[in-house]
Amino acid sequence: MKKMLDQIDSPADLRRLGRADLPGLAGELREFVLNTVSQTGNGHLGSNLGTVELTIALHYVFNTPNDRIVWDVGHQTYPHKVITGRRDRMHTLRQLGGIGGFPKRDESEYDTFGTAHSSTSISAALGMALASQLKGEDRRAVAVIGDGAMTAGMAFEALNNGGIAHAGMLPNLLVVLNDNDMSISPPVGALNKYLARLMSGNFYEAARQSAKAVLKNAPPLFELARRFEEHAKGMVVPGTIFEEFGFNYVGPIDGHDLDALIPTLENLRAKKGPQFLHVVTRKGYGYKLAEADPVKYHAASTKFNPAEGFPASKPSKPAFMNVFGQWLCDMAEADDQLVAITPAMREGSGMVEFHKRFPKRYFDVGIAEQHAVTFAGGLACEGLKPVVAIYSTFLQRGYDQLIHDVALQNLPVVFALDRAGIVGADGPTHAGAYDIAFVRCIPNMAMLTPSDENECRQALTTAFRHNGPVAVRYPRGVGAGVAIEKELNSWPWGKGVVRRRGQRVAILAFGTLLHAALKAAESLGATVADMRFAKPLDAELVLELARSHDGLVTVEEGCIMGGAGSAVLECLAGAGVQVPVLQLGLPDVFTEHGDPAKILALCGLDASGIEQAILQRYGIRPALAAANA
Repeated sequence: MKKMLDQIDSPADLRRLGRADLPGLAGELREFVLNTVSQTGNGHLGSNLGTVELTIALHYVFNTPNDRIVWDVGHQTYPHKVITGRRDRMHTLRQLGGIGGFPKRDESEYDTFGTAHSSTSISAALGMALASQLKGEDRRAVAVIGDGAMTAGMAFEALNNGGIAHAGMLPNLLVVLNDNDMSISPPVGALNKYLARLMSGNFYEAARQSAKAVLKNAPPLFELARRFEEHAKGMVVPGTIFEEFGFNYVGPIDGHDLDALIPTLENLRAKKGPQFLHVVTRKGYGYKLAEADPVKYHAASTKFNPAEGFPASKPSKPAFMNVFGQWLCDMAEADDQLVAITPAMREGSGMVEFHKRFPKRYFDVGIAEQHAVTFAGGLACEGLKPVVAIYSTFLQRGYDQLIHDVALQNLPVVFALDRAGIVGADGPTHAGAYDIAFVRCIPNMAMLTPSDENECRQALTTAFRHNGPVAVRYPRGVGAGVAIEKELNSWPWGKGVVRRRGQRVAILAFGTLLHAALKAAESLGATVADMRFAKPLDAELVLELARSHDGLVTVEEGCIMGGAGSAVLECLAGAGVQVPVLQLGLPDVFTEHGDPAKILALCGLDASGIEQAILQRYGIRPALAAANA
């Protein structure tokens, strides 16, 4: 018997089904998503299992793509991708040349706004809603945002703007709060506790509407009841805060109950002005293992049997995030002034053990990167030593705070920048391509670029002992397998080291690409320096190598424009030294998703690519052959 899902190639096909067919379709869709992620071994799982019914209901009620749906973060959109014509390509999910793990405007007309960072959906959907009114078009805009994303200030900035009239126009905007009591790490903050005070949405809404119907013919009593409701309902349901922003609040309702979702969405679609629907879902819904452990089943990193769950895996080499986590605990033992901050990425940043051992010195501020940076500045003002564990791509969101609230005041804050460089399957939205460029241009800031696990530990120690703001960048994944010293050793400030002495060409490596550079140098007979610092740059070493070699090569897993190679060029220009320099790094394009090793090879940043680039630029092979002869 052919499955219903096999007949769904677009939301138009979905809308031809009867309401009675939809629960069965939801079951098929949930099974398809689970099988897809288990077979590719690469993708977000729990969040997508939790949005199956909500996705079906939205596309069933709204006339997509004419009506716009904007998904916040976007790691909950696999059911959306399946329904919108990408079912047959889901086996390529997050792979090089395949479909992305987040919404992409160039992938489908149903992906109305590209996302992957949180808390952007309300702003984008508000823009779409008002644009349609300015253009005289009849369409609705829907923002689907999770409770974790609602902890960010940008979401409230959008709500503050979305509930008011603009030159007499009220936006036809629906905000759907997908409240699953979960972002990635366990949720934190007063707002989350407020949202957790739930009562039966169906009962409350029915009573509310019945009372309105009775009292609307007696205006004085209706106004009295309205005012009473405004104060009373704030004690039992989390609606008042959103209605104060000018939204008509509805809910909470069961986000897995299609018989509740569809009529509610139909009613809201017919209403004018800003609407707010609060739905309660369960992350991992329908898959018992994911429901029981939503943190573990947030995303898959290897293929697995759904009946057995994720296999136990212990990498032969330690991951950089675990090196950081161990260092954090060790340094906290050595210095009781250390405090650690994360913007809702406890697991991803390797901070679980620190949280257990030092709960009073651990601060999860929610998805609020701007606040995290300034909060760290405030702690530093009072003599504490903050370490902010933050992905490179997420520090971009706190750039103003980095400049004004930390660097300008020269406060001793350490930024541990995980996921620097290529991140693989998460793609361009998560790539840590720009941190060297945007950090090194800020006065007082320093930037350290360790090349392996042991250097990462040493770099963090060096940064922590420095009396000023400093960032340490390290990549996602495992290191080179270098033995890690237990001691908390630090480096001489601003000094690199020569790892290999050769002739003619010197390769200046910043970060973990040192190992590819060493391999290329073996073939070429070149010198290799582990620069360690992008700022302050070891100018003495740069000038010594420039004067003793015919050409220099800079290698970094970051953008070429404004990166470490640019720092070398500035150093040479300032000293009046003229020597050819070849800059190797990430090109001036957004790097696509895929296997990190393949992407690095495509960028010419593996050993072979580095060797070929040097040969092409300097043509040293014939001279080397003659010397060896």
